[in-house]
Amino acid sequence: MLKAHKFCNRLLVAAVFVLLLASVPARATSKEIIELQTQVQQLLDMVQRLQSTLDGRFGVLQHLVEQTADNANQMTVTINALQQKINAQSETGSGKLDAVSGQVQALNDSIDELKSRVAKLDKSVQDMQAQLQNIQNPPANTAPAGALPAGSPASPVAGLPGGVPAAVQIPPLQETYQAGVRDYNAAKYEVAAGEFQDVLHYYPLDDLAGTAQFYLGEIAYRQQNYSDAIKAYNAVLEGFSGSPKAPAAQLRKGLALLQMNKKDAGIHELRLLIQRHPQTPEAAQARAKLNNLGVRISAR
Repeated sequence: MLKAHKFCNRLLVAAVFVLLLASVPARATSKEIIELQTQVQQLLDMVQRLQSTLDGRFGVLQHLVEQTADNANQMTVTINALQQKINAQSETGSGKLDAVSGQVQALNDSIDELKSRVAKLDKSVQDMQAQLQNIQNPPANTAPAGALPAGSPASPVAGLPGGVPAAVQIPPLQETYQAGVRDYNAAKYEVAAGEFQDVLHYYPLDDLAGTAQFYLGEIAYRQQNYSDAIKAYNAVLEGFSGSPKAPAAQLRKGLALLQMNKKDAGIHELRLLIQRHPQTPEAAQARAKLNNLGVRISAR
């Protein structure tokens, strides 16, 4: 295209030069001058037609270039939109897979908790049956009748056949629990642990038993005995899943696992907490911890 423009320019220069020569007086005859002028005019007409043709083709070429650029831009936009759609579908599929996996794991955990609670309930029933049998069939008194005076310390209890040993003094529930909380807050961990264990031993079916078990885990956690803390938190999750301390137990279990450099297990526990108790303050703490670790939280 540039060569054609240069050629046209050269023709125009030649035509102008010829016209100048024709205007100068010379010895040439008028007939030759007329022929020369005719040829120059024809040459000018050809140059003009060529120029017009080149302009038209240049316009078409420019339009094609602009159209190609527009198509390229549209294709780029389409490819970007398609890539975003693929990425969104991939993230959605991954999130659904994580959610389903978490639900299956939660179902398995619930089954395990139910088995554990059934086993503990069965053991409690057996213990109660054994105690009832001992009460109904007390051991016979081996001391000969009349060997000791009535009312002496070794004499049988009045009104009971053969004599029954004095009943074990059971500590009151509320007082024992409150004492354990006070000693825990005062950092008297050994004393507090004994009091919480009394709550578990004498009142295993009470609602406070799950809280007492949780405090045993907290005592071990504060003493940096993370292994025992995890065992205590597991006891809450398996034996007292309905306890209000269950979310806190799962949160602390996850944090204890992270303290032991068991990152995958700790992240798994925090995700389970978010799935099981999404609206609790413990779930909010779990989300914050996962964000600090740079772990993506799948939207449910």
